[in-house]
Amino acid sequence: MFEDWPSFVERMVGKIDLDALAAETKALVRRRGVPDAEALLRLALARGPGGLSLRDTAAWAHLAGVAELTDASLNDRLHNSCEFLAAVGSAMLKSKVPGADFRWPGRVLRISDGTCVSKPGSKGTDWRVHAVYDLGAAGFSHFDVTDARGGEALNRGVAIPGEIRLADRNYSTAKGFRRFVASAGEDASADYIVRLRWSSLRLSTPEGKKFDLVAHMLAMKADKPSDDLNVLIQGAGDPMPARLVIVRKPEEAARAERERVEKMARNKGKRLDPRSLLAAEFIVLATSLQAEAFPAGEILAAYRLRRQIELAFKRLKSLLNLDLLPARTERGAKSWIWAHLILAIATDDHSQDFLAFSPSGPA
Repeated sequence: MFEDWPSFVERMVGKIDLDALAAETKALVRRRGVPDAEALLRLALARGPGGLSLRDTAAWAHLAGVAELTDASLNDRLHNSCEFLAAVGSAMLKSKVPGADFRWPGRVLRISDGTCVSKPGSKGTDWRVHAVYDLGAAGFSHFDVTDARGGEALNRGVAIPGEIRLADRNYSTAKGFRRFVASAGEDASADYIVRLRWSSLRLSTPEGKKFDLVAHMLAMKADKPSDDLNVLIQGAGDPMPARLVIVRKPEEAARAERERVEKMARNKGKRLDPRSLLAAEFIVLATSLQAEAFPAGEILAAYRLRRQIELAFKRLKSLLNLDLLPARTERGAKSWIWAHLILAIATDDHSQDFLAFSPSGPA
């Protein structure tokens, strides 16, 4: 496993002082059997994305001269390494350079989303990995690991100057919008494009009158494919100016969405709200971007790039087996998940070597 480990770890973590992070997080208060932080990281990678059991990891570590410890001692070490591994992953992400301009000069497109991880035998969500994906860099720029109660929020992952953040309906809250824009700082600009549910926000007209999104969609004529209007978002502070881009779906897509929401209601034993059937016919996006520089068609096209983070999560699960969590304890799960995320960050960095060169084509 990694014949040239020193070169690999140098490439992976760069100038990050692993021993300093281990001391800061108290991951190696006693070093019995584990000589240094680099060895601890290697053990976590072997146990996590390496796919080895505790017993096999301990045996491999002995044969490779990495560490001398029993499988029970290894389990204790990994349980005590949660904060260390999280610190390593965070330091790796902080050292990454934001992606190049993507779609609009001077703007960086990033996507917020989350994925669920369940412990053995569980039928629900036990852990949630929150992430931000940088489209220009073709890699993750933020990770956060919480239990199932950790809600999704647009401000998980601080905004950078010039950023445009994309997100789905789970992120459509006034508080999240406000905190995200504020996270960029007073002297920097950060904008968002977020899909809405019909009931996501309290809205008003620029004049302060209540705006009924459902009534507006109902009044849109069948031959009108889209609408673009200014509104104010109410709640979590002073009214916040925003813009709604409302796009009517093709009939086939609308029918599929109606069938989906009807099935969800049946499965939950609930009566379907007629307004949900109406909303199934539209895509509604809220954005802080101005119409003069960012036409509605471009807003919709940018939002559709959100699928890239879903594909990135699929790679985490299908290639790195993030969804095959063997640990049942909180600390065991966190150390196992963070080991996978560290390798995912390193993989993103390595892939840049290939992305920098386009295929040369036939000679």
